[in-house]
Formats: sequence, structure tokens, C-alpha cells
Amino acid sequence: MSAARFGQAARESVAGLPRAFWWLWTSTLVNRLGAFVATFMTLYLTLERGYSASFAGLVVALHGLGGVVSSLVAGVMTDRLGRRPTLLAAQASTAFSVALLGFMEHPAAIAAVALLVGVTSNASRPAVAAMMADIVRPEDRVRAFALNYWAINLGFAVSATAAGVIAEYSYLAGFLGEAALTLACAVLVFVKLPESRPERPTSGSDAAGEEPAIGLGTVLRDGRFMGVVGLSFLISLIFTQGSVGLPVAMGAAGFSPGDYGLVVAVNGVLIVLLQIPVTSFIERRDPQKLLVISALLAGYGFALTAFAGPVWAYALTVCVWTLAEIVNSPTQMGLVVRLSPVHGRGRYQGVYNLSWAVASLVAPLMAGLLIDRYGADWLWAATGVLGTVAAAGYWLLMRGLSEGDAGVAVVAGSPGTEGSEAGSEAESGSVAEVAGEAQGDAKPAAAAGVA
Repeated sequence: MSAARFGQAARESVAGLPRAFWWLWTSTLVNRLGAFVATFMTLYLTLERGYSASFAGLVVALHGLGGVVSSLVAGVMTDRLGRRPTLLAAQASTAFSVALLGFMEHPAAIAAVALLVGVTSNASRPAVAAMMADIVRPEDRVRAFALNYWAINLGFAVSATAAGVIAEYSYLAGFLGEAALTLACAVLVFVKLPESRPERPTSGSDAAGEEPAIGLGTVLRDGRFMGVVGLSFLISLIFTQGSVGLPVAMGAAGFSPGDYGLVVAVNGVLIVLLQIPVTSFIERRDPQKLLVISALLAGYGFALTAFAGPVWAYALTVCVWTLAEIVNSPTQMGLVVRLSPVHGRGRYQGVYNLSWAVASLVAPLMAGLLIDRYGADWLWAATGVLGTVAAAGYWLLMRGLSEGDAGVAVVAGSPGTEGSEAGSEAESGSVAEVAGEAQGDAKPAAAAGVA
């Protein structure tokens, strides 16, 4: 891609999105710039505190368990209390718990506070996704989710480098630095982001336009949506092997931690470089084909690791599954929003995030069992199988939707929410109509205007 073409793609990717989105995007970037605990928890416990690897694994698992719990609780809070209060509570409590963790010394206290950090740090995700769906027009959502994902990876790439330098000086400084940046996010949300939750119609409104009451049971009984959650779980099992199975396999093959760091860095670099131009390409493509292709690329990208020998070969496999990640993440998030009733977006996002949280617990067990008993090649073969199953699942799910079998609730425009009313009519179509909108009915991004 030429520099001129890249510049055009970049301009089209950022044009037409509301001002509130960019404040939310900035909050995400700042938050990820301070991602110290998740990156260096194991090293902190084993090198700084002198605990065993098994204890470090237990603490990391408890941190993940906290994410499982908060996915559901925060989803309910997002719908009942609102997006903004949930974000403020999550970020303020995360800042407090992360700072507290840096001062804990007793093993039981460290484990307990790590669980608390897991709960608080994951509680903002349903609210962020729901608010993004509220404030961005339907035809712009894939692009918005892609830009948010780009911010996450850019922030993580910078924070991982900075955290390594900070850890050489003081782990406590890293904890306090993350707490300070998270608190800055809370201040940013408080000052710049208004509540975006759509108001329910009053009792005197036309009853035919009202949504039925939505609880967690409603979400769990939504077979089509739970199918998406199940497929997301399979995809999550695959992608998590990049930080779980890959370092173990490379270590067993005689590579150093530095070799692994170099290989996995390719993932972050490619996302930062390619997310914007690739998003410009995929936002007008059929989401069914994108999800099927990305699932196959993910599964077989990891499966190719079985044939990797030198470091550069491992890096090439990372290129394959990173492309899958770039395509899958915003496309799947757009599908989740399309299947979520407006006044249940928090709960639906919470259950969706649960797929990733559970995968973070299952993936290490899966990798350890297969590598220890059968060897790493069996793990990579399993990722190929998972990718194939996920691709078939996406094809069947989206084919059912293309038959017009499932509509989603009409968006109620909320006061102060830019773009809500403009997207309300389009929101009532099936997911298959997303493809139609993207291929010809959506207005060009550049013509939408910047708020």
C-alpha cells in the first residue's frame, strides 16, 4: 500500500465519528498505557517476592476468575445504573486495588487483592462497549470497534516496554503508576463523557415500541446470541495460546525468553500498522465471510507453529494469526451489538466478555495438558480443529441470519447521544443486512462529518 493510499485509509477511518467516541477512545488508550499488573504479575511474584511458580499461577488464575465474576455483574450495572456510573466505579476501584496490591506482602493478602483487581479491572469492559454502541451509528461501528482495538494494542505495546524499564527500578512504582493512570481515566470519564444509556419509553408511550424486560436469563435463553458467545470462546482459546502455549512450546524447543519476546512483539507491531488500513478494507465486506476466514486463519495460523523451526518461522506464523485477530475482533463486536437489544446492551456485553474471561482460565489448562502428555504439536493441531469448528459455526449462524430469521430491537434515540436517531431505523434489521449496508447502503465515512 502506497503512502498516499495509507493516508487516505487513515483519514476515512477517523472521519465521521462523534466527539464522545474520541473521549472514550482516549480513555481506553490511557488505561492501556498503564497496563503494568497484567504484564508483570508473574515476574513480580517470582523474582521480586520470591514465591513459587505454582503460587504465581494461582494468583494469575484468581485474577482471571475476578474477570469472570465482573463480566456478569458489570453487565447488569451497565444497564441498571448506566454506562458512566459503571465506568467511574470500575476505574476508581481499580486504581485503589492496584495501588493496594503493590503494598501487600502476605501470600493470602496478595491472592485476595489480586482477585479484587481482576474484578475491578474487567468491570469497565461491558460499559465501554455499550457506550460505544450507543454513541456510534450502526454503519460506523465496525470502524469504531477497530479503532478502539487499535488503541488497546498501541497502549499495551508502549506500556509493556515502559513497564520493563520501570520494573528494573521499582515494581511498586509500576503499581502506583498504573493506579495513577487509571484514576486519570476516571477523571476523564467524569469530566468529558455524558451518560449515553437510551431512555426507556414512558408508560404512556406506544406499548408496541417497548422492549420486554431484559435480565441475565433473557440473554442466556437467546440461543442465537449464545451461539456467538460459544464461537467467541473457541476463538479466544486459540488466540490465548499466543501468551500461554507459545512461550512454553518455544522454551521447550530451546528458545530464550528474549526470542519469545521478539516473536510475540510482531503481533503488536502488525496490529498498530495494519488495523487502520485493513479496517478500511473490511468494513464494506460481508461479515459472514470475514468471520469464517478469520477463524480459519486463526486456527491454521497457530497450527503452522508445529512446522516452525527458526525464530523467523515462528514470527511468520504470528503474522498469519495476527491478521485473523485484526479482522475478527471488530467484525465480531459489530455482530454482538446487532444481536443486543438496546436496553440490554450491558448484560449482553457482559455475557459476551465472559467468553474471553473463561477462555483465559481454560486455555492454560488446555495448553499444559496437551504439551505435557502429548507434546506441543498436539496443541497446534487442536487449534486447527478449533478454528475449523468455529468457521463452520460462523457460516451456519450467519446463514440463518441471512434468511431474515432474527431481527433486533429498534434503537431508541437517547438525549444527548449523537447518531442514535440516525441509526434507529437501520438497527431493526437482521445481521445479514449489515452486509447490505456495508456494501452499498451506508454513507461514506468521509461524508458523515466530524462532530
